[in-house]
Amino acid sequence: MSRKWFGVLLMFAAFVLPALAQAPSDVTSNLTPDGRVPRQHRPRKVVPGMVPEYDAARHVTVSYNTIWTGYAVTGTDFTYVHGSWTVAAVDCTKTPNTDSSEWVGIDGWSSNTVEQTGTDADCNGKTPFYYVWYEFYPLNTIVIKTVSIAVGDKFSASVTYDGNEEYTVEITNETTNQSFSKEVKFNGAQGSGAPPRNSAEWIMEMDGNKLSDFGVDDFGEFYTGVTGGIDTATASSGSGVINDFGSAVQESISTQNGKKTGTVTSTPSALASDGSSFTVKWESE
Repeated sequence: MSRKWFGVLLMFAAFVLPALAQAPSDVTSNLTPDGRVPRQHRPRKVVPGMVPEYDAARHVTVSYNTIWTGYAVTGTDFTYVHGSWTVAAVDCTKTPNTDSSEWVGIDGWSSNTVEQTGTDADCNGKTPFYYVWYEFYPLNTIVIKTVSIAVGDKFSASVTYDGNEEYTVEITNETTNQSFSKEVKFNGAQGSGAPPRNSAEWIMEMDGNKLSDFGVDDFGEFYTGVTGGIDTATASSGSGVINDFGSAVQESISTQNGKKTGTVTSTPSALASDGSSFTVKWESE
């Protein structure tokens, strides 16, 4: 090889190869950090015949189901939901092979789809693992690799309907200032006897068969301390914090059989003085 071409190869190695090595990897994945396919985060599962109960003292309608704990607001044409939460530590020695998810989303209260983003705190055997994700159920969960997560991190997130079947999901680790945003074309949103986008939610969910012991978890600015991390939503009727939706506020309690008489798995607190924030307490698997 001539000195001329040898020099060209050296220049290629010096400038091109480092650039290739530094090229960013994919920002999302179809696998969890421990190499498993993530569970889907499904619509609320209600036992047929279970009738919600209106709590006049607190001005909320209380419902029981098998997987969702937290709050929802119902109405028409929801275009925005926003909230914040703290990543809770899960006790995998106490509850091995379990899972839990914190998220905000649109749909799923009385519909067949959910447009959502959040975090998971799961137990693979007795080993805890955590990850960040978004999902447009019934499509698969997408793991977000560019936003780190650790116990105690504060997260804020939102889902926005942009019109023309397009949604934007945004999630931020407020502790590390890492963010992810993506616009998704999703024409599968549908209701069950009702139009799509008829609810917005702030939820702690059990994705699988048993709920990880997360202790007590915080939602909303009052408890998380995240500036601007207020639990809010926008619908055709107006915009505001959870309490601003009046009789359309839904409190969700999960039990093992989805009935009021069943063993409770987790419960939400009453809304704080800001009309937005609450905590969720683990009760059983």
